[in-house]
Amino acid sequence: MTDEHSLYGPLADPAADAGHPSPPPRVGFFTDTSVCIGCKACEVACKEWNNIPDDGLDLLGMSFDNTGMLGASSWRHVAFIEQERPLGRQDAGLSGLPTGPSGTEATAEVVADALRDAPRGGGELGTEPVDLGFPTFGLPGAATGAESRTDFRWLMSSDVCKHCTHAGCLDVCPTGALFRTEFGTVVVQEDICNGCGYCVSGCPYGVIDRRPDDGRAWKCTLCYDRLRGGLEPACAKACPTDSIQFGPLDELRERADRRLEQLQEAGVSEARLYGRDPDDGVGGDGAFFLLLDEPEVYGLPPDPVVPTRHLPSMWKYAGVAASALLAASAAVFVEGGRR
Repeated sequence: MTDEHSLYGPLADPAADAGHPSPPPRVGFFTDTSVCIGCKACEVACKEWNNIPDDGLDLLGMSFDNTGMLGASSWRHVAFIEQERPLGRQDAGLSGLPTGPSGTEATAEVVADALRDAPRGGGELGTEPVDLGFPTFGLPGAATGAESRTDFRWLMSSDVCKHCTHAGCLDVCPTGALFRTEFGTVVVQEDICNGCGYCVSGCPYGVIDRRPDDGRAWKCTLCYDRLRGGLEPACAKACPTDSIQFGPLDELRERADRRLEQLQEAGVSEARLYGRDPDDGVGGDGAFFLLLDEPEVYGLPPDPVVPTRHLPSMWKYAGVAASALLAASAAVFVEGGRR
């Protein structure tokens, strides 16, 4: 246990720093977005286990994702991002095909060559059945090889509270409603929360939010009740591809390093880890990610910094300013007395 609570930089054991005697190893999430299939099983499991109310059945009209963002009633959020680019060495299978507008010279040449080799020299056009893509009796996924690939790719990621090493929400809470557990996670006690909202502005990720009906703040607890019972969080338990991995944070970081190396060797040069570095602006996250593009693409801040990081220097400058003001006031009072 440290003598005083640190506000930034690497911290070996946040639970011990918070005053827990002999805490267990810190646990967290490693989310490998490269194997996320967007099933949203994590969202459903989170709501069911934690008895979270629905947050509206809204059709956002922007993607297959209708949750939109994390909130007081959405502690997990699976983002869907569609991009016009292949993944790594993926072959789009479009080479030599007339994929452009029919009026281009290249298309005309390809079509002309194909017609010369056709059995009837193109006379069969418009006289034979055409596959319009209607449902058939074929096996699902039977045509998912290189011949069916396109230049599009889906980026899917299950976002969640980061359970920061230095949590801005925890530092600014005036009632003690937010506390650091013995597992190193950050939990809101809803029966103590007074709805002031300081934590909302204190979170560098925009995770924590208040419910409009009662004004209290809510967020992921990393299933604190399940952890105390020796169980893994509901979202990780429900994930069918192990995109969400739960365990001791040190082991997860080692696992993430190996996975990153594996992907980069396979040609996915844009793969990167987010929130894994203990030297970042929040001291490293308890829930970190492997991303396949820039953090901004996923709606994540590129360089998050805990707002209370500069609190000691701010108080120092405030003290200097107050002392200067006091000295000036005293000087004016003394000078006025002499007159």
